[in-house]
Amino acid sequence: MLRYILTAVLALSPAPAYANDSVAELGTGGLILSRSDAVSMQSEDLFISPENVTVDYVFHNNTDRDVEAIVAFPMPEISGNPEEIPAIPENQSDNFLGFEVTIDGVAVKPQLEQKVFALGIDISAELKAQNVPFYPFGDAAKAALAKLPQAVVDDWVNRGIIIEDTGNDGTETTKVYTPFWQLRSTYWWRSTFPANKDVHVSHHYRPSVGGTSSVSFFYDGKFQGQYAAYKARYCMDGTFENAVRKAAKDDPDGYPKYFENRIAYILTTGGNWATGTIGKFKLTIDKGNPKALVSFCGDNVKKTGPTTFEMTADDFYPERDIDILILEPTDGN
Repeated sequence: MLRYILTAVLALSPAPAYANDSVAELGTGGLILSRSDAVSMQSEDLFISPENVTVDYVFHNNTDRDVEAIVAFPMPEISGNPEEIPAIPENQSDNFLGFEVTIDGVAVKPQLEQKVFALGIDISAELKAQNVPFYPFGDAAKAALAKLPQAVVDDWVNRGIIIEDTGNDGTETTKVYTPFWQLRSTYWWRSTFPANKDVHVSHHYRPSVGGTSSVSFFYDGKFQGQYAAYKARYCMDGTFENAVRKAAKDDPDGYPKYFENRIAYILTTGGNWATGTIGKFKLTIDKGNPKALVSFCGDNVKKTGPTTFEMTADDFYPERDIDILILEPTDGN
């Protein structure tokens, strides 16, 4: 809900976007397998859209014995800093991306490992002792902070665990305390890979979609601002840039009538399987809106539908993460 509220707010302003009207995306990736020279990744089919990330894997045990391994899904680290609220799809849940996983079509209930840090120091035990939930953006955590003894509040403020925040009317009488800690979360489970057999693992979640209220790299009739960084990160080509120029030319104010959506997918953290490469890799990116513009880095990318783009590779070794820029029309189309 939070991400949709923030996106709607950003879409209202036609002016150039600056740091104070942007929402940060959280880089998220796929599964990590404990080191195994017996299990190879036969294939990975990755689908990314602003609404959903789905990954289908086929692992194969190349040996004559069963192999047990830990499989983990690291959630993106989040900070309770109220000045830098990230785009979070589920803002009241520890499972803030709505992560789900199946093995050979059967749903798995993974374990959740969470640690909380302030200034790099593990403070998980202290929050647990005071019955304070770890997730920093939920109403439950703020309600628990309101019940803390004053001595604990003073100590936690001094140590940078929480910060004081004035209430809605901006006065000291309605002062509240807000989480300032960092949360690291990992879903994990034990998986058995039978001898000489394939195992199909699928998972999906809702991505963290960052954005700005307008195009941050083109204004006053030229490419500037974030242009150099965006060109390197999203591989913006001439066709994409010409579409931005045309949109600016067609607007009476000279601004391209788009707002940004950004998705970051971490592809380079895997490789803990036999050979370290992916036998067959397929990436599908769906921009959602046929009138939206999309740009991302990839080799031999083909358009496969009104909103979809596809890249395939054999014996694939990921050398860079996937960063996707989608420009959505601000006219509601």
